[in-house]
Parts: sequence; structure tokens; C-alpha cells
Amino acid sequence: MPTPHNAAQVGDIAKTVLMPGDPLRAKFIAENFLENVKCYNEIRGMLGFTGEYKGVPVSVQGHGMGMPSIGIYTYELFNMYGVENIIRVGSCGAIEPGVEIMDLVFAQGACTDSNYAAQYRLPGTYAPIASFELLEKAVNIAREKNHRYFVGNVLASDLFYADHKATLDWQKMGVLAVEMEAAALYMNAARAKKRALCILTVSDEIYSGREISAHERQVGFTSMMETALELAVQIS
Repeated sequence: MPTPHNAAQVGDIAKTVLMPGDPLRAKFIAENFLENVKCYNEIRGMLGFTGEYKGVPVSVQGHGMGMPSIGIYTYELFNMYGVENIIRVGSCGAIEPGVEIMDLVFAQGACTDSNYAAQYRLPGTYAPIASFELLEKAVNIAREKNHRYFVGNVLASDLFYADHKATLDWQKMGVLAVEMEAAALYMNAARAKKRALCILTVSDEIYSGREISAHERQVGFTSMMETALELAVQIS
């Protein structure tokens, strides 16, 4: 049944969902890559669509910005709509020199400055990680397509405008890039015993100051989108 955030009925959403932060990127993916598309959600402007890619049912839905937002949408998808796989397709800022604009980053793990894990009342620090099955298949797809990519740790931060300006400190621990959602996605997947992967495209280089435009973020991440869609076919 519908939730306060999603108008879909059970069965409207595919077992595999691609999730960009920007709902207009979800619309772009649906209109340019999927066939037989149906819009199942417009609540709060967080567009959701189900269609087919190479004959395989795939959904794509925006998740908003930050861990509280992706936490709500992915919790509902995993626990209320029977979704088995969520693939975040988002942007990130490169921390590690050598990781450059438009490179792909596969988030093997997600460091975080968030308190999201406190809800689980664990006697220690939880380390959120991707599904190895999804990660391995996605990396193989990127390799076959000759995409330039990196695999490793990212920082999922609550802060976009950080007062202390310390993001580059994560360089010393080999963290590749910063984004704002992967840790919550991986925790929700672990708790629901489902699978998740965060695939990112570098939109800016924090170490150099280079960046691309908002429009390029919305429509220019073709390598990431194709990799995620091919992954959806492989795990169907």
C-alpha cells in the first residue's frame, strides 16, 4: 500500500531500483533508457518510474539529499515494497588526487560522520559496506566497457557546507571521494538483509577546485547509468 512518501502500490516497483538523488535525473533515465515506462510516484516531487531495460523490469526513483532522505526512501523500498537490490547512481567530490572529473567510483565501503548507526544500538562502530556480488558484477561491466573507474572507500557526510573545511583530511586514510548517502543505504540494506551498491560519478575535484555544471550532473553521467542498468539485467 502507499506510504506517506510513495504513492506506489505493491507490485508497481521492480525488484531492482536505480536511485539518483535528483528526481529529474530519475526522469532522464526513465525517458532515455527504459521502455514501457509508468510513473508510480510524484509525492513531494520525488519521481519514481518503472519500465524495462532489455526486457528486464527496472525501477528508477529519486532519493533526495542526505542520509535522512535516502534512509526513508530505501527503508520503504526494502521493507514495504519487496525491493531486493538498490543501486545508487550519484555524484561525488574527489578527495584523492588522481580521481578526476567524470571518473566512476564504486563505493566498496562508506565512512561517515553521521550518527545514523546509533539507532541500531551496537556495542561498537559499524562499517557499512556494499554487496560484494553487486560490486563485483558492476566492476566487471565497467572494465568490459573500458570505463575509467576506481574502487574503494568513500566518505558519506552529513555536511555539504562544512564549517571546519576538513574533508581533505580523509586523504590520509585513502578515502577516494565524498558524497552524502552511501552509509545509510548500506545500513538499511544490511538490516533488511537485502543488497545495495553505490556507483558514483565525479562531478568535482575537492583537491583542485574543478567542477562541472548542475545540468551536466543531471544528464551527463551516461557511463554510470549504463553500468547500473547492465547490472540490473545481470542480477534479474
